[in-house]
Amino acid sequence: MTTTVEPETGLTTEMYIDGAWTSAAETFDDLNPATGRSLARVASASAADVDRAVAAARAALDGAWGATPGVARGALLHRLADLVERDAALLARLESLDIGKPAAQPAMLDVPNTIATFRHFAGWADKITGQTIPTAGYMGMAPTHSYTVREPVGVIGAIIPWNTPLMIAAWKLGPALAAGNTVVVKPAEDGPLSILHLGTLIEEAGFPPGTVNIVPGLGSVAGAALVAHPDVDKISFTGSPEVGREIQKAAADTFKRVTLELGGKSPHIVAEDADLDAAINGIAMGLLFNSGQVCAAGTRILVHRSHYDTVVAALAGAASAQVLGDPFDEATTMGALVNAEQQQRVQDYIARGRAEGGRMVAGDESLPDEGFFVRPTIFADLAADSTLAQQEIFGPVGVVWPFDTLEEAIELANDTSYGLAATIWTSKLSAAHSLAAKIRAGAVWVNGWAAIDPALPWGGMKASGIGRELGWSGILANTEEKVVTIVL
Repeated sequence: MTTTVEPETGLTTEMYIDGAWTSAAETFDDLNPATGRSLARVASASAADVDRAVAAARAALDGAWGATPGVARGALLHRLADLVERDAALLARLESLDIGKPAAQPAMLDVPNTIATFRHFAGWADKITGQTIPTAGYMGMAPTHSYTVREPVGVIGAIIPWNTPLMIAAWKLGPALAAGNTVVVKPAEDGPLSILHLGTLIEEAGFPPGTVNIVPGLGSVAGAALVAHPDVDKISFTGSPEVGREIQKAAADTFKRVTLELGGKSPHIVAEDADLDAAINGIAMGLLFNSGQVCAAGTRILVHRSHYDTVVAALAGAASAQVLGDPFDEATTMGALVNAEQQQRVQDYIARGRAEGGRMVAGDESLPDEGFFVRPTIFADLAADSTLAQQEIFGPVGVVWPFDTLEEAIELANDTSYGLAATIWTSKLSAAHSLAAKIRAGAVWVNGWAAIDPALPWGGMKASGIGRELGWSGILANTEEKVVTIVL
């Protein structure tokens, strides 16, 4: 099967620095995952370009943006949300072109969540307050008046992954801008287009020059320069634990704050009393959405032994029923992986699952003639300590195994170095609460997968990262607390 999507024209492909679009000395090729052909040549920022962007962000912080009151910051964020809503169809198309996901997915999730995130944090912009704190006075000699204020962290470097670039860019920009910070955004090489168009909307909305700067480029060049820059106060990164570990080490040299969201190996727990139809549908979504390229993908599927055979068969059927191909073909239900390297990585994991004795109940069917596709694959009968059960694959590969007691399910669910999310399927309220309390994960969902919202904090435990984004936690992560004491 040959996909029909051709390279686009009129795409925004330059850097956005200090309120102006500018070219770079070098470019990189942005490919369409569904065809393997070029979409565009995109500006590749150098270390010098990053330095200019950081300088612009610092000047805006010390100037026009730093003087912008919360009410006005909120109004600008509302304006940006309106513009994203106006261009929703274009942004969804750019996400599909760049990432290879079926067009319905960004239209259903990525773009609406982006709009909701900007609107949520627009509401916080004029409500970031401190508190007064009574004390015993000053050395027993005089009373005091003490209070706290929350101030912007400063210049924030936001490094965005390729799997859901627009939405995660909003997760970082929304709270940072509401709190009064300036931001330098480094999109992923494999997913810059929607963020670059977002830059045109930031410009149209009227944010002061330098408030948001966008420097597409290679992680080893632009990303490394942003992390090492002495005038960047914080790095907010979403990506792999391997890169996150290096960022944390590099940030230590300049005592940068860091927020790191580093992926996961999230379990589904299907209790004996679960609604099986709902659980199977939710597990399939959590496994197959965006071709499994989701940090919270539910790839570790723990099923009560009484339902094990039923769930294995149903997931095998759901995987085999997926139609791979052109993301703009209404018949397509699953898109491509983002690039050839990711395709090979997932195929290597599938081979490893077979070598370790797994029973492959779905997968290995024919693929489209071009593009970076992998068939959704389900394994049963793998050991709990097998490679596929422990390592993040970032592709449509799930492992199912049975449990006999809820205590065993908790042990299996926590038996991983990750701790981002988990999903529980049960009809008993008491079981939901007791299981949720024992799972080591930043987010636990009951009877539904990926119940995310801009009002809810997001982040993980263990190797899934440090810190939180979204909600009030997102404001706290983007502000510093200062205490002022006046001796009366």
